[in-house]
Amino acid sequence: MYEDTKRELQELGNGLYAWVQGDGSWGWSNSGLIAGEDDKVLMVDTLFTGRLTQDVLDAYRRAVPAANVIDVLVNTHSNGDHTYGNHLVKGARIIGSTACLEEMEERPASKVQEVIANPEAFGAYGQFFTETMGSRFDFSDIGHLPPNETFDGTMSLTIGGRTVELTELGPAHTRGDIVVHVPDARTVYTGDIVFHGGHPIIWAGPIGNWIAACEFILGLDVDTVVPGHGAVCGKGPVKDLRDYLVSVKTQATKAHEAGLDWAEAAWEVGYAEFDSWLDRERVVANVANVYKELTNGAVNPTREEIMAQMLRYRHGAECAHDGPCDCHAKKA
Repeated sequence: MYEDTKRELQELGNGLYAWVQGDGSWGWSNSGLIAGEDDKVLMVDTLFTGRLTQDVLDAYRRAVPAANVIDVLVNTHSNGDHTYGNHLVKGARIIGSTACLEEMEERPASKVQEVIANPEAFGAYGQFFTETMGSRFDFSDIGHLPPNETFDGTMSLTIGGRTVELTELGPAHTRGDIVVHVPDARTVYTGDIVFHGGHPIIWAGPIGNWIAACEFILGLDVDTVVPGHGAVCGKGPVKDLRDYLVSVKTQATKAHEAGLDWAEAAWEVGYAEFDSWLDRERVVANVANVYKELTNGAVNPTREEIMAQMLRYRHGAECAHDGPCDCHAKKA
């Protein structure tokens, strides 16, 4: 099932590695390995399924024999494409933010298996998940193993004599996003605070927190950025992502001031400079999040409503309306 997608181990130097999957679209997330002295290793995130996680573990062990035992696993956030393989490193010290743990308990792996088994029962969410990920991944071997150690704010670790700094930057993509900074290697693993080559998606927000998170990463003394999705990069794509988020906030605010509802605004917000980025339907969720903030929660679309509009956007609908409307006449 996975052979058609390029998945490769990249050696970053200084005992650091990145496992990069495909183009970084829905579900194709990245992982990382940090090796220290005394055969100690830290893994950054597992993957969406047991098979995918076993493949990356095998690759790490070929490159670093000490990775036969993962001493520490850090989950950058709660999403399944970064956590559903945790059960394959059972026995490790698994670290995440408090909010990461809470979200994992709210949406354990079994929930996804329920959606796959009966997508119709989950409405637009079931349809969207099946269309974007259910057809790509085999979820029969996923598991629920949340962090056994949590923190809030910042945490410093010593792995085989080297310092690794964890910093919580959420709520942004999710409620508990963290980044993993390795100062002596001038490298940061960002989780889904950074999407490289694809539109980000705001499940938590507010958007200002995510902009601030980008600024934090840009302020780090690093040369190498391992994003949650997409190719390993430098700071350039982080700047691009920050600019995207600023643009979303600015344009959605203008649409709100013009009297458009949140779904209409998602079609009106222009992204000519981001046309080459993957998964453009995510703009719907991002605009909805800005509207929630602008209205102090008075406008707060459900995930079902957001997914329904994302499906319309993904399928090429010309406006946000299901039935007859005068949108096209207004644009003519």
